[in-house]
Amino acid sequence: MDKHDYYETLGVERNADDAVMKKAFRKLAQKYHPDVNPSAEAEAQFKEINEAYQVLSDPQKRAVYDRYGHAGLSAASGAAGAGGFNQGFGDLSSIFEDIFGGFAGAGRGNSGRRSPRRGADLRVDISLSFEQAAFGTDRELEVPRMEECDRCRASGAEPGSSPERCSTCGGTGEVQRRQQSPLFGTIVTASPCPRCNGEGEIVNSPCAKCSGQKRVRVTRKIKVNVPAGVDDGTRIRLAGEGEPGALGGPAGNLYVVISVEPHPVFARNEFDLHMELPINIAQAALGATVQIPTLDGHQDKLEIPAGTQTGKSFRKRGLGIPRLQRTGRGDLIVTARIVTPTALNSEQKELLRRLAESFGDETVEHKKGFFDRILGTD
Repeated sequence: MDKHDYYETLGVERNADDAVMKKAFRKLAQKYHPDVNPSAEAEAQFKEINEAYQVLSDPQKRAVYDRYGHAGLSAASGAAGAGGFNQGFGDLSSIFEDIFGGFAGAGRGNSGRRSPRRGADLRVDISLSFEQAAFGTDRELEVPRMEECDRCRASGAEPGSSPERCSTCGGTGEVQRRQQSPLFGTIVTASPCPRCNGEGEIVNSPCAKCSGQKRVRVTRKIKVNVPAGVDDGTRIRLAGEGEPGALGGPAGNLYVVISVEPHPVFARNEFDLHMELPINIAQAALGATVQIPTLDGHQDKLEIPAGTQTGKSFRKRGLGIPRLQRTGRGDLIVTARIVTPTALNSEQKELLRRLAESFGDETVEHKKGFFDRILGTD
């Protein structure tokens, strides 16, 4: 099975610091840890999350992964297993010499050209109404992003001229240093060339449109289909809609993060809806058939049985939120609340007086509560 990108697994940007990655790992671990979520899918997810964090939280492993990906980690791990950790990571140049043709120039072949780089991920936040989140909608987004300059074709040089190969780094964009360590042996490190800033070339006549930066900011219109059942905080990933990669590298992803406006009547709990239904004392005592609103916009009947008390809940199957990427809907849960009248006319007052007289000295039975039992009172 192909391994997923470790940064995407943790849901962090590629430049995330240790604190951000640790926070992301803890949040995901609390959700997928086998002690909390015993499902097989959660266990597999937790193993993947843990593997990603173990690599990205280790500066040395992260550096190898950033440069060479999963193949680089596998090679380094194999060398470490064959000759110990010091040998495996002590002289990485010999390991990547066989795989990529050289440590500092990994992925560049023999031409001295720099390797393709993945484009940056982008994020757009959108706000949806309660109904749009429940039933889905389409949105057209305006996404600003950096793209290759069409005037110079991403060379950075004014048309009619060409960049020159940097004489300091020979076009690799890096300069190497070799150091001897009593623990790790020969350590080869590479840093961006100070003359060309890691570009591998010098632009003497910068492009008038991009000023030699090779990229310009453009705004693209991108259509996103929001599926039914999304909730506040849901992220939708649009693969390849982030910034284009450099030197033919893959484009990044666009993440659409959703916020949902509250509803004046309904509250949401996962895929169930909750609402409070005010009823009068006569409806509660005698029972009644009432009309209740639904999120779909129509009315539905609800039978209130005689003797209903405040807090009594009724469940209407299939009137909740559509289940995200699944069939069926949640339920609508209606909780009754008896409203005491505050503005009575004379006839209503007289009727209530007669009702009160018919009860006589009858009182509501006091049921011993929790604190009564604790305190030992009668």
